[in-house]
Amino acid sequence: MARIGIDASRAFWAQRTGTEQYTLHLLEALLQLETSHRFVLYCNWLPEPVPSWLGRADIRAMPFPRFWTHGRLSWEMLRRPPDLLFVPAHVLPLIHPGRTAVTVHDLGYLFYPRAHTPLRRLELHLSTLWNVRVATRVIAVSRATRDDLVRCYRVAPERVRVVHHGVSPRFQPTQDPGARARYGLPERYLLYLGTLQPRKNLERLLAAYARLPRTAPPLVLAGGRGWYFERIACAVSAYGLEERVLFPGYIADADLPAVLSGAIALVYPSLYEGFGMPLLEAMACGTPVIASRASSLPEVVGEAGWLVDPLDSEALREALERILEDEGLREQLRARGLERARTFSWERCAWETLAVLEEALAPGLG
Repeated sequence: MARIGIDASRAFWAQRTGTEQYTLHLLEALLQLETSHRFVLYCNWLPEPVPSWLGRADIRAMPFPRFWTHGRLSWEMLRRPPDLLFVPAHVLPLIHPGRTAVTVHDLGYLFYPRAHTPLRRLELHLSTLWNVRVATRVIAVSRATRDDLVRCYRVAPERVRVVHHGVSPRFQPTQDPGARARYGLPERYLLYLGTLQPRKNLERLLAAYARLPRTAPPLVLAGGRGWYFERIACAVSAYGLEERVLFPGYIADADLPAVLSGAIALVYPSLYEGFGMPLLEAMACGTPVIASRASSLPEVVGEAGWLVDPLDSEALREALERILEDEGLREQLRARGLERARTFSWERCAWETLAVLEEALAPGLG
């Protein structure tokens, strides 16, 4: 039996994006596994009420105003080190036990630097460089991310393990008119879900949508406003789409299944993703998906969605037009998506992650 420490500091953020959602759902699934290991969770605060599943772990709530990872967590590692420290969504602390594992989600800052400020790019690069040099084992959330790590950071392939995300059972076909009303959504709409930033390729999506008939259902761009959002807003104005494009903001976790289920299709034309969780959640809700043929997205979608060249706005326009006009195609993609989503689960993700952690604990490593 080993004491496995986990940095849970990002699991309980109020507005979680992909990496925080991954941390929360993976932690919950890990704590449900029948294993002799003891988990110790480190966090800077706990939500109220405290989730019942946290009772299966030792909790170290350590409030600290700044530099929590390299300051407070490092101090805890010095005082009471676990047998292994796992960091699922951030960076390994400067002081750490000899055996560590870390999840790397994507290297988008290298391929699309305009999505981040220069200071943020430097922080992400240095964090990844530290992670891959120090960690006993590195988890990549897709084969695409693994290949990027090996190529860009010269990580030995045998140190990297691919473990895909899961999808929560609550993502299933859902009808909830109340959720639609809360965000001012019409009865029929096309949906994009994610941070609104240049890497998501929304300007090309707007160019494609602008060439559809004015009778086309509204396009809903749901998510928080990211770096360079102004360019997206300017594109909406330039194409005269102010009345046809809706910005409902961040969608609360509880409303996501209903908002995804209510969409005609999820459109996800991103230029680069480490995984692409909204696609998996949409397929689990029975919503057809249109996605880029780029980075990890074909790996997630498989044969269950319509893949397009993300640099070809005309191909994107054609996909939108077909999905709107062809009910048979929508039904085909809906059935394929449901079947595809069933191959992903957080339980499977947890078991595969635990296998990597046990590998990092093996004698001779460290």
